[in-house]
Amino acid sequence: MANDASTVFDLVILGGGSGGYAAALRGAQLGLDVALIEKDKVGGTCLHRGCIPTKALLHAGEIADQARESEQFGVRATLEGIDIAGVHKYKDGVVAGLYKGLQGLVASRKVNYITGEGRLSSPTSVDVNGQRIQGRHILLATGSVPKSLPGLEIDGNRIISSDHALVLDRVPKSAIILGGGVIGVEFASAWKSFGTDVTVIEGLKHLVPVEDENSSKLLERAFRKRGIKFNLGTFFQKAEYTQDGVKVTLADGKEFEAEILLVAVGRGPVSAGLGYEEQGVAMDRGYVLVDEYMRTNVPTISAVGDLVPTLQLAHVGFAEGILVAERLAGLKTVPIDYDGVPRVTYCHPEVASVGITEAKAKEIYGADKVVALKYNLAGNGRSKILGTSGEIKLVQVKDGAVVGVHMVGDRMGEQVGEAQLIYNWEALPAEVAQLIHAHPTQSEALGEAHLALAGKPLHAHD
Repeated sequence: MANDASTVFDLVILGGGSGGYAAALRGAQLGLDVALIEKDKVGGTCLHRGCIPTKALLHAGEIADQARESEQFGVRATLEGIDIAGVHKYKDGVVAGLYKGLQGLVASRKVNYITGEGRLSSPTSVDVNGQRIQGRHILLATGSVPKSLPGLEIDGNRIISSDHALVLDRVPKSAIILGGGVIGVEFASAWKSFGTDVTVIEGLKHLVPVEDENSSKLLERAFRKRGIKFNLGTFFQKAEYTQDGVKVTLADGKEFEAEILLVAVGRGPVSAGLGYEEQGVAMDRGYVLVDEYMRTNVPTISAVGDLVPTLQLAHVGFAEGILVAERLAGLKTVPIDYDGVPRVTYCHPEVASVGITEAKAKEIYGADKVVALKYNLAGNGRSKILGTSGEIKLVQVKDGAVVGVHMVGDRMGEQVGEAQLIYNWEALPAEVAQLIHAHPTQSEALGEAHLALAGKPLHAHD
C-alpha cells in the first residue's frame, strides 16, 4: 500500500469476499489501480464460513454414509464413529489451501490489500486504520451475517448460527434446525450422516421453498427415508433452555426438544454503521439498492454481493464484481439474468436448478402454454450404479425453449453446467436431443429427458 496520502486509486473496494475480490482481480487485470479493504480474511463468508467448509462437512458425511452402506456394494467396511477433530482438520485444510492460493492471486495481480475495518467517509473515500483511502470509484461489498428472529437470541451455546455450527467441537446427539432453506437442509443432511437426530422446522409449506415444488417434494421424500424429521407450515413462536437442551414452541403450540438449536433463517446485509446512508446511498432494510449494472444512486458508488438484494450466492457475487470492474474499465457489459444463474443445495440428495419453476412459467406464459416433463433417474445407468434416486424435470414453453431445469439426486450439482447452457442459450428440446451424451454418465439423463420432450424417448416410456 502506497503511503502517499495523495494517491487516488481507480477503484477502492470495501469488503474482500466473493464480490469484492472478484472485482479487485478483474479490475487489476484490466489495468485499474485497485485498493481492497478487508477487516478479516480475503475470501469472506464463502471461503471461511460458508460454501467451502459446509461442503467439506457434507463430503465427510457422505464418506460416513458410504461406510455404513458398504455391504450393499459387496464391500465389508465398518464405521467406528466420527472423529470431529479429524473432520475439522480436513475441513480447515481445504479452506487453508484455497486461502493461500487466493492470497497469492491478490498479490500477483498487484492489488493494494489493506487489512482493517473500513467506513465510507465520502462518495469517493473510505477511512481505514486512521487513513483516508481515496478512489475515483467506490465498490461496497461488505457481505452478510446470519440472521435471527425477533426475540430469539443466538448465544453461541445451545442456540447457534451456521458460524458456530461449523466449529462445533462435538457431534450433537439431537438438533432442531429452524429454517428449511439451503443452509438448514445442508446442515440437517451433514449432521444426520454424522449420527445426529435431526428435526427441521420450516414455516412455509415445503423444504427449499424457492425451488420447484416437485423438487421440494422429492427432497422431503428422501429426508423421510433417511430419518430426518421435519415440521412444515407452522411458524416459530419461542425457544427456551431446558435442563440439558433447548425447547422450541411453534405458533400452534407444538413443542420440540433437542440438545441444540441451529437458527438457519437466512442472512442479512452488513451495512449498519458503515457510513452508507450518511453519504446518501439509497437503502432498503439494510440492503444497498442498485440498478442492473450494480450502480447505486450515487454516481461514484457501486455495490455487489450479499449486500444487495440479489441471489445470495458466491458465484453471483463473482459475476457482479466482474461486471463492475469491466464497466469501470470501459468494456461493454451485459446485465445478469438472475433466472439463468445455477442454484445448488448440496444436501443428500442434491437439489440443482436453473431457470424458472413450472408455477412461475405458468404465471408468465399461461398454463396452456407450458409443458413439463419428468425423467426418473431409475432409467439412468450411472445413477443406478451410484444407488441414487431422483428426477430431472424440464419446463418448456410449448413449441419453444426450455425455461427451467430442476434436478434432484446425488451429484446433480455437477450436471447443472449443461442445464445452464440449455437455459441461457434458449435451447429447443430437439436441439439438445441431437447432442450425444456419454454412456454411462449422469449427464446422459439430461439428454434422455430432452429426447423424451422432443417426442423420441429412448430409455423411458412414452
